[in-house]
Amino acid sequence: MRQACVAKAKRIVVKVGSAIITTETGRLDRDRLAAIVEQIASLKARDYQVVLVTSGAIAAGQERLGLEDRPTAIPDLQAAASVGQGLLLQQYTGLFEKHHVHVGQVLLTQYDITHREHYVNAANTFEKLMDFGVVPIVNENDTTVVEEIKFGDNDTLAALVTNLSKADALVIMSDIDGLHTADPRKHDDTQILSEVAEVTPEIEKLAGGAGTSFGSGGMITKLNAAKIVTLAGAGMFLVDGRSNDSLLNAMDGADVGTFFAPRERKMTSRKAWIAFGTVAKGTVTVDDGAKQAMLGQGKSLLPAGVTAVAGLFADGDMVEIEDAAGELIARGLVDFTAEDLAKIKGMTSEEINKSHKELYGREVVHRDCLVILK
Repeated sequence: MRQACVAKAKRIVVKVGSAIITTETGRLDRDRLAAIVEQIASLKARDYQVVLVTSGAIAAGQERLGLEDRPTAIPDLQAAASVGQGLLLQQYTGLFEKHHVHVGQVLLTQYDITHREHYVNAANTFEKLMDFGVVPIVNENDTTVVEEIKFGDNDTLAALVTNLSKADALVIMSDIDGLHTADPRKHDDTQILSEVAEVTPEIEKLAGGAGTSFGSGGMITKLNAAKIVTLAGAGMFLVDGRSNDSLLNAMDGADVGTFFAPRERKMTSRKAWIAFGTVAKGTVTVDDGAKQAMLGQGKSLLPAGVTAVAGLFADGDMVEIEDAAGELIARGLVDFTAEDLAKIKGMTSEEINKSHKELYGREVVHRDCLVILK
C-alpha cells in the first residue's frame, strides 16, 4: 500500500510540529526550517503540489517577547501567537525565495472548517494558490480563537486540510521516528510499525501522552489525524522531522517511519466534511435494528429506530449517532430539531402520522447526509 500511495501522490500536505522547528529553549531552529524548506522545494521541482501546515507561531512570539517559558494563560498565548505569526511567515518566505518558490499564508479557524460555505471557499483558495505554483502555509488563527490553542490542534488541522485540499497524502514530521510497539522514551526494546492498515483500539493503546514542553501534540492526536485522513481515502506518513531527508525518502517510497494506509472506499468531499469538518450539536442513540439497517444495508435513519436524544440541535445540524452500548457508529445532518425528535422517537411512520402529522414523512438522517464511522 505504501508504494501504491506514493505512486499516485501528486498533492501532499506536510505538517511540521513545534518540537521540530524549535530548540530546547523554545527558540526557532532556523537550520531545521531551512532543511524542511529545501526538501519541499525539491518536491516542487518534481512537480508535486505541497501545502505546509506549520506550528511554531507561539514559539516565535515567545522568542521575540523574551519569555523564558511557553505561556499558559490564553491571553498570553494569543499575544505570543500574534507576534510570532508574522515572524514565522517571514522566515519561511525568505527561505523559499532562495529556491524561487512563492508562498501564501492561510489562517484558518474552526468556523472556516465547520461551516460549509466557508469550507468550500477555503478549498477554492487552496486550489487557486496551487494553480499558481504557490505553497500555502497554514496555521490556526491563534490570535483570536480560544478552542484551537490546545493539545494536538495542528495534527487535527493538518488532517482536515488534507481533506479540504483534496490531497493524496499527509506527511507528519515529528520528533519521533514513527509509531512504536511501546513508548521509545520509556522502553529500549521497541520496534517501529512500518505500516498500519487500520487504526484499531489496539493501535490506539500504543499512543503515549503529550509531547515536548514547546509543542502541544502527542501520539494520540497523530492517530486521530490518521483516522481522518485514511477514512477519506488518503495515506499518512509519520516520519522523523529531525532528519534532513525523511520527507523526500517518504515520497520516494522508502521504508521510513510509519505509513497509515488509506481505506479502499474513498469518501466524497461532502461526506468527509460531514464526518470530520463539523462540530456535533447533539447525540442520537439507536437500537440494534436501526444500527444494522445503517451499517449493513446503507439505509437512512428513521424515527422508529431512535431510543434517546441528547443535546440542543436544530434542523440541519450535525449529530453523532451511537448504538445501545454508547459506541459512536455514525455522524449525520439531522432533519429534526432535538425537541421534535424527542416527541416521535421510537414511533413508526403510521404512529407519527396519527399523533404528529406535521412531522410525518421525514427521515431523522437521510443516507446521503449520513457517514458511517464504525
